[in-house]
Amino acid sequence: MTEVLRTRREGGIIEVILDRPKANAIDLATSRLMGETFKVFRDDPDLRVAIISGAGDKFFSAGWDLKAAAAGDAVDGDYGSGGFGGLQELPQLDKPVIAAVNGMAVGGGFELALSCDLILAASTASFALPEIRAGTLADAASIKLPKRMPFHIAMELLFTGRWMDAAEAHRWGLVNEVLAPEKLLERTWELARLLENGPPLVFAAIKEVVRETAHMHTHDAFSRIGKRQFATVDRLYGSEDNQEGFRAFTEKREPRWRGR
Repeated sequence: MTEVLRTRREGGIIEVILDRPKANAIDLATSRLMGETFKVFRDDPDLRVAIISGAGDKFFSAGWDLKAAAAGDAVDGDYGSGGFGGLQELPQLDKPVIAAVNGMAVGGGFELALSCDLILAASTASFALPEIRAGTLADAASIKLPKRMPFHIAMELLFTGRWMDAAEAHRWGLVNEVLAPEKLLERTWELARLLENGPPLVFAAIKEVVRETAHMHTHDAFSRIGKRQFATVDRLYGSEDNQEGFRAFTEKREPRWRGR
C-alpha cells in the first residue's frame, strides 16, 4: 500500500503491517494513514477480520515517534479519524481485530495492541510503558490496562515503566497465546480464517454490547438489550443469519452466514 504501511488482503481478511524502520514508530502522517486503512476495513462489507503486526522481528511498534515530535509533530496533533494508530477511537468498529505482537510493544505500541480484540504474541515479544520516565501520561493504557489485568500489576507497570515479557503477559491474561516467532503469523492467520467464517452480525453485536455496557449496571444493560436499543442487536434479531443459525442447529449442519 505504502512504504510505511503494507497490507495484504485474502478473502475477508486484511493484514496491516506497520513498516517504519527501525522501531515501527508512528508519526502523525502514519497514524492518519492507519486510520484511513481501518476505516476501509470497517466500511467494506466483504472484509470480516483485520490483523495488525509490525515488520521485522524486533519491534511490534515503539509507539509515538519521538524523532518526529522533535522535528515538529505535535503530541496533541491530528492523529486521524481513529485516534492514535487508527484503532483506539474509531467509532463503530464492530469487526474482530487481532494483534500479532512480533517484538517489543512500547508505549503507544502497547496501547495499539490493547485496542485489538485478541492479542497473540511471539515468545520474544515484550511490553512496556516508559512514558513515566519521560514525564508524560500513557493515557490509553491508564484507561484500559487496570481493566484487563490485576489492578496492582497494571499500576506497577504504569508507575515504573518496567518491561513485561510475553510469558508474564500471558500469565496475567493480557495475551491469548504465546508462540514461537516463526509460528506467530501462521497461527494468527489460522485464527483470522476461523473468525472470517463466523457470524458477522453476532460479532458486531458482541463488540457493541461489550463496548457500550462497560460502565452500565447489569440490569440497565439487560434492559437495553431486551428492548433492542443497540443498533447491532436490533439488526441481528430477526435477520436472515439469526434464522439460519437456528435452522443449521436443528438440521445438524454448518451454518452459511451472509451478514444480513
